[in-house]
Amino acid sequence: MNQHTPTLLYIDDDAALARLVDRGLTRRGYKVIHAASGEEGLERIRRAGTQNSADRCIDVVALDQYMPGLDGLETLEQIMAIPDAPPVVFVTASQDSSIAVTALKAGAADYLVKDVKGDFIPLLHVAAEGALRQAELQKAREEAEAEIHASRDRYAALAAERELLLREVNHRVGNSLQIIASLLHLQANSAGQEEVKAALTNAMGRVAAVAQVHRRLYTSQDLKSVVLNQYLDSLLEDLRRSAEGNRMSRLTVKAEPIEIDPDRAVAVGIIVNELVMNAVKYAYPDGAGPIHVELTSQGEDLLLAISDDGVGDKVKADPRSTGMGQRIVAAMATKLDATVERDPDHSGTRVMLRFRRTPAAPDKTNNAAAG
Repeated sequence: MNQHTPTLLYIDDDAALARLVDRGLTRRGYKVIHAASGEEGLERIRRAGTQNSADRCIDVVALDQYMPGLDGLETLEQIMAIPDAPPVVFVTASQDSSIAVTALKAGAADYLVKDVKGDFIPLLHVAAEGALRQAELQKAREEAEAEIHASRDRYAALAAERELLLREVNHRVGNSLQIIASLLHLQANSAGQEEVKAALTNAMGRVAAVAQVHRRLYTSQDLKSVVLNQYLDSLLEDLRRSAEGNRMSRLTVKAEPIEIDPDRAVAVGIIVNELVMNAVKYAYPDGAGPIHVELTSQGEDLLLAISDDGVGDKVKADPRSTGMGQRIVAAMATKLDATVERDPDHSGTRVMLRFRRTPAAPDKTNNAAAG
Protein backbone atom coordinates (compact mmCIF):
# COMPACT_ATOMS: atom_id res chain seq x y z
CA MET A 1 0.00 0.00 0.00
CA ASN A 2 1.51 3.31 -1.14
CA GLN A 3 1.97 5.92 1.58
CA HIS A 4 0.68 9.37 0.72
CA THR A 5 3.39 11.98 0.11
CA PRO A 6 2.24 15.26 1.69
CA THR A 7 2.42 18.37 -0.49
CA LEU A 8 3.48 21.72 0.97
CA LEU A 9 2.77 24.97 -0.82
CA TYR A 10 5.50 27.48 0.03
CA ILE A 11 4.35 31.07 -0.60
CA ASP A 12 7.34 33.45 -0.57
CA ASP A 13 8.77 35.95 -3.04
CA ASP A 14 12.35 34.82 -2.14
CA ALA A 15 13.15 32.25 -4.86
CA ALA A 16 16.53 31.27 -3.34
CA LEU A 17 14.97 30.52 0.03
CA ALA A 18 12.19 28.62 -1.72
CA ARG A 19 14.82 26.33 -3.30
CA LEU A 20 16.36 25.67 0.14
CA VAL A 21 12.92 24.78 1.50
CA ASP A 22 12.30 22.51 -1.48
CA ARG A 23 15.56 20.60 -0.96
CA GLY A 24 15.22 20.42 2.81
CA LEU A 25 11.60 19.19 2.90
CA THR A 26 11.97 16.88 -0.10
CA ARG A 27 14.61 14.96 1.87
CA ARG A 28 12.07 14.68 4.67
CA GLY A 29 9.39 13.11 2.47
CA TYR A 30 7.48 16.16 1.26
CA LYS A 31 6.59 17.41 -2.20
CA VAL A 32 7.08 21.20 -2.32
CA ILE A 33 5.28 23.63 -4.64
CA HIS A 34 6.46 27.24 -4.77
CA ALA A 35 4.29 30.31 -5.28
CA ALA A 36 6.09 33.68 -5.56
CA SER A 37 3.16 35.84 -4.36
CA GLY A 38 0.03 35.73 -2.32
CA GLU A 39 -2.13 35.97 -5.43
CA GLU A 40 -0.36 33.00 -7.06
CA GLY A 41 -0.63 30.96 -3.86
CA LEU A 42 -4.37 31.64 -3.61
CA GLU A 43 -4.86 30.62 -7.22
CA ARG A 44 -2.98 27.32 -6.66
CA ILE A 45 -5.07 26.57 -3.56
CA ARG A 46 -8.30 27.29 -5.44
CA ARG A 47 -7.20 25.06 -8.33
CA ALA A 48 -6.28 22.20 -6.00
CA GLY A 49 -8.74 19.36 -6.35
CA THR A 50 -9.83 20.12 -9.91
CA GLN A 51 -9.48 17.23 -12.33
CA ASN A 52 -7.08 18.92 -14.75
CA SER A 53 -4.85 20.53 -12.13
CA ALA A 54 -1.31 19.44 -11.42
CA ASP A 55 -1.87 20.66 -7.86
CA ARG A 56 -4.52 18.07 -7.17
CA CYS A 57 -3.77 18.10 -3.43
CA ILE A 58 -2.19 20.72 -1.20
CA ASP A 59 -1.92 19.36 2.32
CA VAL A 60 -0.28 22.27 4.13
CA VAL A 61 0.80 25.84 3.36
CA ALA A 62 3.87 27.76 4.55
CA LEU A 63 3.15 31.48 4.17
CA ASP A 64 5.63 34.38 4.35
CA GLN A 65 4.51 37.74 5.75
CA TYR A 66 6.39 40.32 3.69
CA MET A 67 5.64 40.04 -0.05
CA PRO A 68 4.75 42.51 -2.81
CA GLY A 69 1.03 42.79 -3.48
CA LEU A 70 -0.90 40.84 -0.88
CA ASP A 71 1.11 40.43 2.29
CA GLY A 72 0.97 37.31 4.43
CA LEU A 73 -1.86 38.38 6.74
CA GLU A 74 -4.04 39.47 3.82
CA THR A 75 -3.33 36.21 2.01
CA LEU A 76 -4.06 34.21 5.18
CA GLU A 77 -7.45 35.91 5.53
CA GLN A 78 -8.40 34.87 1.99
CA ILE A 79 -7.09 31.33 2.45
CA MET A 80 -9.29 30.90 5.54
CA ALA A 81 -12.30 31.90 3.44
CA ILE A 82 -11.72 29.01 0.99
CA PRO A 83 -13.82 25.92 1.78
CA ASP A 84 -11.74 23.03 3.15
CA ALA A 85 -8.58 25.17 3.04
CA PRO A 86 -5.33 23.43 4.06
CA PRO A 87 -3.70 24.36 7.39
CA VAL A 88 -1.29 27.31 7.28
CA VAL A 89 2.08 27.70 9.00
CA PHE A 90 2.88 31.42 9.16
CA VAL A 91 6.55 32.22 8.43
CA THR A 92 8.25 35.60 8.79
CA ALA A 93 11.65 37.14 9.45
CA SER A 94 10.12 39.65 11.84
CA GLN A 95 10.62 39.29 15.58
CA ASP A 96 7.44 41.28 16.22
CA SER A 97 5.27 39.07 18.42
CA SER A 98 2.14 41.03 17.50
CA ILE A 99 2.32 39.56 13.98
CA ALA A 100 2.39 36.07 15.44
CA VAL A 101 -0.65 36.80 17.64
CA THR A 102 -2.56 38.31 14.72
CA ALA A 103 -1.73 35.35 12.44
CA LEU A 104 -2.79 32.76 15.03
CA LYS A 105 -6.04 34.63 15.71
CA ALA A 106 -6.70 34.74 11.95
CA GLY A 107 -6.52 30.94 11.77
CA ALA A 108 -2.87 29.98 11.29
CA ALA A 109 -2.05 26.55 12.70
CA ASP A 110 1.46 27.59 13.79
CA TYR A 111 4.00 30.38 13.60
CA LEU A 112 7.78 30.46 13.26
CA VAL A 113 10.60 32.92 12.52
CA LYS A 114 12.74 32.22 9.43
CA ASP A 115 16.30 33.08 8.54
CA VAL A 116 17.95 33.65 5.15
CA LYS A 117 20.25 30.60 5.42
CA GLY A 118 17.48 28.05 5.78
CA ASP A 119 18.28 27.00 9.34
CA PHE A 120 14.55 27.23 10.12
CA ILE A 121 13.70 24.38 7.72
CA PRO A 122 13.80 21.62 10.40
CA LEU A 123 11.42 23.75 12.49
CA LEU A 124 9.21 24.22 9.43
CA HIS A 125 9.12 20.43 9.02
CA VAL A 126 8.04 20.00 12.64
CA ALA A 127 5.44 22.74 12.30
CA ALA A 128 4.07 21.24 9.08
CA GLU A 129 3.80 17.80 10.70
CA GLY A 130 1.97 19.33 13.66
CA ALA A 131 -0.37 21.27 11.39
CA LEU A 132 -1.19 18.12 9.43
CA ARG A 133 -1.94 16.15 12.60
CA GLN A 134 -4.08 19.00 13.89
CA ALA A 135 -5.96 19.13 10.58
CA GLU A 136 -6.53 15.37 10.66
CA LEU A 137 -7.88 15.56 14.21
CA GLN A 138 -10.13 18.46 13.26
CA LYS A 139 -11.42 16.56 10.24
CA ALA A 140 -12.06 13.46 12.32
CA ARG A 141 -13.88 15.57 14.94
CA GLU A 142 -16.03 17.23 12.27
CA GLU A 143 -16.84 13.85 10.70
CA ALA A 144 -17.76 12.46 14.11
CA GLU A 145 -19.97 15.46 14.83
CA ALA A 146 -21.57 15.15 11.41
CA GLU A 147 -22.26 11.47 12.08
CA ILE A 148 -23.76 12.34 15.47
CA HIS A 149 -26.01 14.94 13.86
CA ALA A 150 -26.96 12.48 11.12
CA SER A 151 -27.72 9.83 13.74
CA ARG A 152 -29.85 12.30 15.67
CA ASP A 153 -31.69 13.21 12.48
CA ARG A 154 -32.27 9.54 11.70
CA TYR A 155 -33.46 8.91 15.24
CA ALA A 156 -35.79 11.93 15.08
CA ALA A 157 -37.18 10.71 11.76
CA LEU A 158 -37.72 7.20 13.15
CA ALA A 159 -39.33 8.63 16.29
CA ALA A 160 -41.66 10.79 14.19
CA GLU A 161 -42.55 7.79 12.02
CA ARG A 162 -43.16 5.66 15.10
CA GLU A 163 -45.38 8.36 16.61
CA LEU A 164 -47.35 8.60 13.37
CA LEU A 165 -47.81 4.82 13.30
CA LEU A 166 -48.88 4.74 16.95
CA ARG A 167 -51.35 7.54 16.31
CA GLU A 168 -52.73 5.65 13.33
CA VAL A 169 -52.98 2.43 15.36
CA ASN A 170 -54.84 4.25 18.14
CA HIS A 171 -57.10 5.82 15.54
CA ARG A 172 -57.98 2.48 13.99
CA VAL A 173 -58.39 0.73 17.32
CA GLY A 174 -60.61 3.56 18.58
CA ASN A 175 -62.75 3.42 15.43
CA SER A 176 -63.04 -0.36 15.63
CA LEU A 177 -64.09 -0.23 19.28
CA GLN A 178 -66.60 2.51 18.49
CA ILE A 179 -68.11 0.30 15.80
CA ILE A 180 -68.37 -2.56 18.32
CA ALA A 181 -70.02 -0.23 20.85
CA SER A 182 -72.51 0.94 18.19
CA LEU A 183 -73.34 -2.65 17.27
CA LEU A 184 -73.90 -3.49 20.93
CA HIS A 185 -76.17 -0.44 21.23
CA LEU A 186 -78.22 -1.56 18.23
CA GLN A 187 -78.43 -5.08 19.61
CA ALA A 188 -79.51 -3.77 23.02
CA ASN A 189 -82.29 -1.68 21.46
CA SER A 190 -83.61 -4.69 19.57
CA ALA A 191 -83.37 -7.10 22.52
CA GLY A 192 -86.71 -8.25 23.91
CA GLN A 193 -85.58 -9.33 27.36
CA GLU A 194 -84.62 -6.68 29.88
CA GLU A 195 -81.76 -8.80 31.22
CA VAL A 196 -80.24 -9.11 27.75
CA LYS A 197 -80.77 -5.41 27.06
CA ALA A 198 -79.03 -4.50 30.34
CA ALA A 199 -76.12 -6.86 29.70
CA LEU A 200 -75.57 -5.47 26.19
CA THR A 201 -75.82 -1.88 27.43
CA ASN A 202 -73.23 -2.60 30.14
CA ALA A 203 -70.91 -4.23 27.60
CA MET A 204 -71.32 -1.22 25.31
CA GLY A 205 -70.27 1.14 28.11
CA ARG A 206 -67.17 -0.93 28.87
CA VAL A 207 -66.11 -0.96 25.22
CA ALA A 208 -66.76 2.79 24.95
CA ALA A 209 -64.57 3.41 28.00
CA VAL A 210 -61.62 1.74 26.25
CA ALA A 211 -62.41 3.41 22.92
CA GLN A 212 -62.32 6.84 24.54
CA VAL A 213 -58.73 6.25 25.71
CA HIS A 214 -57.60 5.49 22.15
CA ARG A 215 -59.53 8.51 20.88
CA ARG A 216 -57.76 10.68 23.45
CA LEU A 217 -54.39 9.30 22.32
CA TYR A 218 -54.73 9.86 18.59
CA THR A 219 -56.15 13.38 19.03
CA SER A 220 -53.49 14.39 21.58
CA GLN A 221 -49.92 15.59 21.07
CA ASP A 222 -48.78 13.16 23.77
CA LEU A 223 -49.11 9.44 23.05
CA LYS A 224 -47.77 8.42 26.46
CA SER A 225 -50.41 9.91 28.75
CA VAL A 226 -54.11 10.72 29.01
CA VAL A 227 -55.48 13.88 30.66
CA LEU A 228 -58.16 12.51 32.96
CA ASN A 229 -60.50 15.50 33.19
CA GLN A 230 -60.89 15.60 29.38
CA TYR A 231 -61.20 11.83 29.22
CA LEU A 232 -63.89 11.65 31.92
CA ASP A 233 -65.84 14.50 30.32
CA SER A 234 -65.95 12.62 27.01
CA LEU A 235 -66.66 9.29 28.65
CA LEU A 236 -69.60 10.58 30.68
CA GLU A 237 -70.97 12.42 27.67
CA ASP A 238 -71.08 9.04 25.92
CA LEU A 239 -72.93 7.61 28.92
CA ARG A 240 -75.46 10.45 28.80
CA ARG A 241 -76.16 9.80 25.12
CA SER A 242 -76.51 6.07 25.64
CA ALA A 243 -78.82 6.32 28.67
CA GLU A 244 -82.49 5.54 28.26
CA GLY A 245 -84.78 8.54 28.56
CA ASN A 246 -83.27 11.31 30.69
CA ARG A 247 -82.04 9.34 33.65
CA MET A 248 -78.55 10.83 33.63
CA SER A 249 -79.46 14.45 32.98
CA ARG A 250 -77.97 15.42 36.37
CA LEU A 251 -74.66 13.67 35.94
CA THR A 252 -71.77 15.97 36.97
CA VAL A 253 -68.01 15.68 36.64
CA LYS A 254 -65.42 17.54 38.69
CA ALA A 255 -61.91 16.40 37.81
CA GLU A 256 -58.45 17.95 37.90
CA PRO A 257 -56.24 17.93 34.74
CA ILE A 258 -54.19 14.96 35.88
CA GLU A 259 -52.11 12.95 33.40
CA ILE A 260 -51.65 9.19 33.75
CA ASP A 261 -50.52 6.44 31.41
CA PRO A 262 -53.08 4.94 28.98
CA ASP A 263 -53.32 1.51 30.68
CA ARG A 264 -54.25 3.10 34.00
CA ALA A 265 -56.64 5.48 32.26
CA VAL A 266 -58.49 2.47 30.82
CA ALA A 267 -58.86 1.03 34.32
CA VAL A 268 -60.17 4.36 35.66
CA GLY A 269 -62.65 4.65 32.78
CA ILE A 270 -64.02 1.15 33.25
CA ILE A 271 -64.42 1.70 37.01
CA VAL A 272 -66.28 4.98 36.42
CA ASN A 273 -68.51 3.31 33.83
CA GLU A 274 -69.42 0.46 36.18
CA LEU A 275 -70.11 2.62 39.23
CA VAL A 276 -72.06 5.27 37.32
CA MET A 277 -74.21 2.64 35.59
CA ASN A 278 -74.77 0.95 38.95
CA ALA A 279 -75.99 4.27 40.39
CA VAL A 280 -78.26 4.80 37.39
CA LYS A 281 -79.87 1.42 37.95
CA TYR A 282 -80.24 1.30 41.71
CA ALA A 283 -79.79 4.72 43.38
CA TYR A 284 -83.11 6.25 42.32
CA PRO A 285 -85.85 3.62 41.98
CA ASP A 286 -88.52 6.29 41.29
CA GLY A 287 -86.66 8.23 38.62
CA ALA A 288 -83.47 10.20 37.95
CA GLY A 289 -81.21 11.95 40.42
CA PRO A 290 -77.77 13.51 40.72
CA ILE A 291 -74.68 11.38 40.21
CA HIS A 292 -71.29 12.95 40.88
CA VAL A 293 -67.85 11.92 39.63
CA GLU A 294 -64.87 13.59 41.32
CA LEU A 295 -61.15 13.17 40.76
CA THR A 296 -58.69 15.05 42.96
CA SER A 297 -55.00 14.82 43.72
CA GLN A 298 -53.78 14.42 47.28
CA GLY A 299 -50.01 14.60 47.16
CA GLU A 300 -48.76 11.55 45.28
CA ASP A 301 -52.19 9.90 45.55
CA LEU A 302 -55.32 10.35 43.45
CA LEU A 303 -58.84 10.08 44.90
CA LEU A 304 -61.65 8.98 42.60
CA ALA A 305 -65.12 9.22 44.08
CA ILE A 306 -68.49 8.30 42.52
CA SER A 307 -71.47 9.34 44.61
CA ASP A 308 -75.24 9.70 44.51
CA ASP A 309 -77.93 10.98 46.87
CA GLY A 310 -80.14 7.95 46.43
CA VAL A 311 -81.42 5.19 48.66
CA GLY A 312 -77.98 3.92 49.64
CA ASP A 313 -77.96 0.66 51.60
CA LYS A 314 -81.73 0.79 52.16
CA VAL A 315 -82.43 -0.82 48.80
CA LYS A 316 -82.64 -4.58 48.59
CA ALA A 317 -80.27 -6.43 46.31
CA ASP A 318 -81.65 -6.92 42.81
CA PRO A 319 -82.11 -10.65 42.27
CA ARG A 320 -81.26 -10.18 38.60
CA SER A 321 -77.80 -8.82 39.41
CA THR A 322 -74.92 -11.11 38.43
CA GLY A 323 -72.29 -9.25 40.42
CA MET A 324 -70.26 -8.80 37.22
CA GLY A 325 -69.92 -5.06 37.79
CA GLN A 326 -68.45 -5.56 41.26
CA ARG A 327 -65.98 -8.12 39.96
CA ILE A 328 -64.91 -5.79 37.16
CA VAL A 329 -64.41 -2.90 39.62
CA ALA A 330 -62.36 -5.17 41.89
CA ALA A 331 -60.21 -6.35 38.96
CA MET A 332 -59.56 -2.80 37.72
CA ALA A 333 -58.82 -1.63 41.27
CA THR A 334 -56.21 -4.37 41.53
CA LYS A 335 -54.71 -3.17 38.24
CA LEU A 336 -54.44 0.33 39.75
CA ASP A 337 -53.24 -1.04 43.10
CA ALA A 338 -56.13 0.98 44.55
CA THR A 339 -58.01 0.77 47.82
CA VAL A 340 -61.82 0.75 47.50
CA GLU A 341 -64.11 1.85 50.32
CA ARG A 342 -67.54 3.30 50.93
CA ASP A 343 -68.09 6.56 52.78
CA PRO A 344 -70.24 5.58 55.80
CA ASP A 345 -71.19 9.20 56.50
CA HIS A 346 -72.66 9.83 53.04
CA SER A 347 -76.46 9.85 52.92
CA GLY A 348 -76.62 7.98 49.66
CA THR A 349 -73.78 5.93 48.20
CA ARG A 350 -70.23 7.19 47.83
CA VAL A 351 -67.53 4.81 46.60
CA MET A 352 -63.95 6.05 46.91
CA LEU A 353 -60.84 4.67 45.22
CA ARG A 354 -57.42 5.85 46.25
CA PHE A 355 -54.35 5.04 44.14
CA ARG A 356 -50.95 6.48 43.32
CA ARG A 357 -50.46 8.90 40.44
CA THR A 358 -47.69 6.66 39.05
CA PRO A 359 -47.34 2.88 39.52
CA ALA A 360 -45.32 1.84 42.54
CA ALA A 361 -41.80 0.64 41.77
CA PRO A 362 -41.32 -3.13 42.00
CA ASP A 363 -40.08 -4.39 45.35
CA LYS A 364 -36.52 -5.50 44.55
CA THR A 365 -36.19 -7.29 47.88
CA ASN A 366 -39.24 -9.42 47.21
CA ASN A 367 -38.20 -10.04 43.63
CA ALA A 368 -34.76 -11.18 44.75
CA ALA A 369 -36.30 -13.46 47.37
CA ALA A 370 -38.68 -14.88 44.79
CA GLY A 371 -35.76 -15.49 42.45
